[in-house]
This record gives sequence, C-alpha cells and structure tokens, in this order.
Amino acid sequence: MDLRIAIQGVAGCFHDEAAHEYFAGREITTVPCETFPAMMDVLRGDASMLGIMAIENTIAGSLLQNHELLRQSNLKVIGEFRKYISHSLVALPGQSIDDIVEVNSHPMALLQCEQFLMKHPRMKIVETNDTAGSAQMIAEGKLVGHAAVCGKYAGELYGLEILAEDIQTNKRNFTRFLIVADPSTAHEFVCEMKPNKASLEFTLPHSQGSLSAVLTIFSFYGMNLTKIQSLPILGREWEYRFYVDLTYNDYTRYSQSINAVKPLISDFKILGEYEESKQ
Repeated sequence: MDLRIAIQGVAGCFHDEAAHEYFAGREITTVPCETFPAMMDVLRGDASMLGIMAIENTIAGSLLQNHELLRQSNLKVIGEFRKYISHSLVALPGQSIDDIVEVNSHPMALLQCEQFLMKHPRMKIVETNDTAGSAQMIAEGKLVGHAAVCGKYAGELYGLEILAEDIQTNKRNFTRFLIVADPSTAHEFVCEMKPNKASLEFTLPHSQGSLSAVLTIFSFYGMNLTKIQSLPILGREWEYRFYVDLTYNDYTRYSQSINAVKPLISDFKILGEYEESKQ
C-alpha cells in the first residue's frame, strides 16, 4: 500500500523532492497543501498519512511558525532529512538565457540567487508564492521569455529546459525537514529505526540561571545539544518556550537526563524520538 505524504507546495517543490528522497525505495504519493497550517489540518483529518515539513535552513535560519505548528498539532516527529538546496534557472525548451526577459520564483529563492541574477540585468524579477509553482505556471501557460528559479527536479517534472544549474550564491545551502505522524501510528515507523535523537519543548520560570541549570544537567548526562531555539510566550512577559534537539548514544542516560530536568521545567513535551539524519 502506498504511503501518502502531505507536503507544503505543489508537485516538484523541495518538500516533494525531499519526501521522495527520504522514502526512496518505497511507493509514495505526495498530497500538496497550499500552506503549512493547511497541511496540519489534512494530517489531523487522516491518521494514516505522514507529513514532511521544513524546520530550519542554513541560510534563512529556523522556521519559527513551524515550531509552533508542530507543538500545537500533537503530531510526533518520526524522522528527519537534511537536503542540499540547489537552484536552477529553467524555461520552455528551445530557449537560451539571452531570450529570458522575466524570472519568476519565491522571494527567498530569488534572494539566494541574487548574484547570478545581477549578472543578467535584462531579466525582470517577479516574485511568486512558490518555486515549483513558477515552473508549473510557465509550462502550463507556455510563457515564452519567462524563466523560473526552482529545483532541477521541478524543471524536469514540468518538461522545462535547464538553462543554468546551482545558481545560488551560497553553495552551503541545506534545509532540514522533519517527518511527522499521528501518535497512533508513529510507533509503526519508529520501531524500524534506531532512535538516537530527540526533539523536546518546555518552558522555564523567569528566574536567574534557570536555563543554565537545565543545560548543565543535559551536559552531565552526556547529551549533545544540536539545537536550542526560544520563542516568547504571548501574554507572559519575558517568559520563553524552548525547543531543544539533542542526540544520545545511550537511551537509559537520555531517560535519566529527562527525569532530572523535569522538576526545573514546565509544559514539558517530547515532540519525537527518532534516528538522526545521516546526511
């Protein structure tokens, strides 16, 4: 039976590509959703589906909205995937770069390719909602003289020609995706893995040294914190919610560290225990 994976974006987007790469060797069907909140609604309505969502990028940083969506959703993180993001310039077949008078893409992709685009001042830059959606628009509208900045995967999917590859300014452009599932089915996927990473969230009292005390305990038990992100709590001045990722080699020591910090924190939640991405 095919796995159905909810994604944000249209077919060919980086979420779509990441889903196919993460589940390589398995038959999957991706279910496009216009926004991340819409994707969460789809997942809440069907416990048999999985979802994949970007959580941070090496250039743009953390997607703060997605941290909150994950916390509120009650979904469990069952895996992660780190993907190299490479942008291409694509257009209808038979055209060259000299034929292009307008470039369409998501503003973040355009910004990441700024140096390349500056070398072609004749091209008018027009922002759209989606990288792959821009490729789809050009293909379906047969827009001569238009090009899209998107992944090579999207360009090929929509039958477009690659005019230039790897055009992003910073070549160290990676996005980390989380794979999420309904709690009732999450164990079916995690049992096939060897969990060595956890995503946690908690709040701390507004008192001196509260965060330091928690980090000291994690360090004592040999936990490796790979990420710590804070977000202000609405209506509670100067109080913050913390999102922490940590890796461990010994599950028993990990459990002991959790029990040791619990008396110091509030609103504690394990968002997921899963296998760290090898990429």
